[in-house]
Amino acid sequence: MTTDLPIRAAATVVLTRRGADGPEVLMGQRGAGAAFMPSKYVFPGGAVDAADAGVPLAAPLPAVCTALLAPDQPGPATLAVAAIREVHEETGLALGRPGAWPDPPPGWEGFARRGLRPDASGLRLIFRAITPPGRPRRFDARFFLADAAAIQGDPEDFTDAEDELSHLHWIALSEVRRLDLPFITEVVLSEVALILSGGEQPGVPFFDNSGTRPTFRRL
Repeated sequence: MTTDLPIRAAATVVLTRRGADGPEVLMGQRGAGAAFMPSKYVFPGGAVDAADAGVPLAAPLPAVCTALLAPDQPGPATLAVAAIREVHEETGLALGRPGAWPDPPPGWEGFARRGLRPDASGLRLIFRAITPPGRPRRFDARFFLADAAAIQGDPEDFTDAEDELSHLHWIALSEVRRLDLPFITEVVLSEVALILSGGEQPGVPFFDNSGTRPTFRRL
């Protein structure tokens, strides 16, 4: 495989809620024929689209999150829009708030029909990772944490989801490692467990594989 594939900006959302057996996360399974991480269970997310830059947010990211993302392209607001769009496309769930949207951009008609605008105020940046060379796709992925309380509507209703992810379900954090997970997802889950248990991150972890030598640092 080639090692000089372009690295695309991407955004992923770890949705959480309190369940009967403790914290739960929302996971779905990628198709067996997918070029990237086939058959793996993942969080909803994907690459930033060019149109994401033109979508207005009803509420911005928290200031601390904006500051962490500001030095990088494509910019905090665009990454937040991509994260919210991917959640809606892959799960049918809307991270939004009530607001009129008479002329929504393509792909946001579902939000507009429900009288919603995308709301980034409940997103928290918890992880960043660049896919290593040699993979069939490479992404510079930012992982956001969000509570299910930010979802407008029933968090169990996946009827508006597209078909990219199957077996969408909430699963207890204590059980999630029984699924077939990518390595990076397991690492992110460790950060999620830390945060949900009341711990503090000493900076946002960043697995940087953009150069010839992998590096780890905290933002």
